[in-house]
Amino acid sequence: MQPESCDIALIGLAVMGQNLVLNMNDHGYRVAVFNRTVSKVDDFVAHEAAGTQVAGAHSILEMVQALKRPRRVMLMVKAGPTVDEMIAQVAPHLEKGDILIDGGNSHYPDTNRRSRDLAAQGILFIGTGVSGGEEGARHGPSIMPGGNPAAWPHVKPIFQAIAAKVEDGTPCCDWVGEDGAGHYVKMVHNGIEYGDMQLICEAYQLLREGLGLNAEELHQVFAEWNKGELDSYLIEITAEIFTKMDEDGTPLIEKILDTAGQKGTGKWTAISALDTGTPVTLIGEAVFGRCLSAMKEERVAASGILAGPRTSPEKNRAPFIEDVRRALYCSKMISYAQGYMLLREAAKEEKWNLNFGGIALMWRGGCIIRSRFLGKIKEAYDKNPQLINLLLDNFFSHTLIGYQESWRRAIIRAIEYGVPTPAFSTALSFYDGYRAARLPANLLQAQRDFFGAHTYERVDQPRGRFFHTNWTGRGGRTSSGTYNA
Repeated sequence: MQPESCDIALIGLAVMGQNLVLNMNDHGYRVAVFNRTVSKVDDFVAHEAAGTQVAGAHSILEMVQALKRPRRVMLMVKAGPTVDEMIAQVAPHLEKGDILIDGGNSHYPDTNRRSRDLAAQGILFIGTGVSGGEEGARHGPSIMPGGNPAAWPHVKPIFQAIAAKVEDGTPCCDWVGEDGAGHYVKMVHNGIEYGDMQLICEAYQLLREGLGLNAEELHQVFAEWNKGELDSYLIEITAEIFTKMDEDGTPLIEKILDTAGQKGTGKWTAISALDTGTPVTLIGEAVFGRCLSAMKEERVAASGILAGPRTSPEKNRAPFIEDVRRALYCSKMISYAQGYMLLREAAKEEKWNLNFGGIALMWRGGCIIRSRFLGKIKEAYDKNPQLINLLLDNFFSHTLIGYQESWRRAIIRAIEYGVPTPAFSTALSFYDGYRAARLPANLLQAQRDFFGAHTYERVDQPRGRFFHTNWTGRGGRTSSGTYNA
């Protein structure tokens, strides 16, 4: 391998890493590759990368020496300590102005730390979300880079070349913000992905149990939905899933155990929502839905003890299916609105200047949540970059108002059939809470003041003035201090 002959290096030759390398090669970039299990390098170069410009390195030093300056090294390794270990091995071989990129699903506080620590050494760090799975990595992912802004001009041509493109050719990749902003946006993307998947699963169960639809009929419903407002990658693959048959000729979906796994990004989103005091209820329910699914043995035992309603399948199918479709669409709107609420709060706390319309554009193609719907989010922020909440945009508000009767009917039918719809239900509860000029928190504050002298504000006094009542006549005049946990 000739010195300074490669444009970029990539460490970590699992499926995502391999496909990103081949994608870069397709766009004319020469990539040096390294893997901790060095035999994997030779295997990749001899097979998947045969006939390409990809250069295999058998040590980190050999890999670094093959790079043009400023050196660009991308890590595609497991999030967590492995990233720190790899940085510790690579950094001593780099010079000031060289660039390290973490393309894994790292937690954004780790990216904040790494960005600042490496900046002190003169090394420019990027933490970038990469979405789209193996197909996206190979043919065009959504890429969400953040970190040290000085690094962006040096990686922009590569990232935007390999990224997915929307209809007008705009790449689904742009600079997100400093430090952990890129990984934070990817985290919220994954949280929304959790929500989308849970909503689709609830629609599936309601159609299956409420109407008794079989796999072929479910395929037809989802394929039809994918032609309209719900047009998206997840609806598309859901329709396809129902067509897959097992070896015995029966639908494979019926053979798959109903316990869902998770890698933590949805949980991180829910924790961040709690930390910032943002009511991202739908993603939280999606995470808990997976947790409940994992309690398989306990659920099976409970099913023999706890009875549900006895109902017959609905015979009038078309209105039922349309109600479920509209409920899914409305609930999806709530999920994205909540995700954007969280992005807004995090941007305030971290002092990130996030381009909300640009984020929607980055998600329009290449990623798991790509959908026609995201274009409406971009339009909303293009019209009003200071939009407080997506639900206040005309398109979103008019759709929710117009569809809410169907949304409510679908949830009522779910209750009647005993079908759990936690994401549908929490979405509607949030809608009703957000549009309520008055909530019952006045009683909650009275309770807090009664038992703990926590004080309250009054509707007939200016905000910021606090009062305490001696509710029983036995309490004192001293009130508790106020603070927000």
